[in-house]
Amino acid sequence: QVQLVESGGGLVQAGGSLRLSCAASGSIFSISTMGWYRQAPGKLRELVATITRGGKTNYADSVKGRFTISRDNADNTLYLQMNSLKPDGPAVYYCRSDSWTGGIPYWGKGTLVTISS
Repeated sequence: QVQLVESGGGLVQAGGSLRLSCAASGSIFSISTMGWYRQAPGKLRELVATITRGGKTNYADSVKGRFTISRDNADNTLYLQMNSLKPDGPAVYYCRSDSWTGGIPYWGKGTLVTISS
């Protein structure tokens, strides 16, 4: 199993920046792609960005040019640098890890990000 713990959420003004972290532990050797997802109240969880173990990234159109996903494989940590934040309302940001074996993905419990206008 893989355990994921997010941190770094909080309240920030529109236009500001925030950096999220996700610490992975457990069967980390099995982790392939990792990603950030977010869910606003009353809405479905949506993809924000993903990154393969080799560093290939993918972003939702809504965050391209503003967010940067990165990972430190040696430290087993995933990051999301968020700049030029928009007042989209609160959302919980979740970390997810996929497995080389194709098993079920693991999710963290999330960290709340609130952007004030």
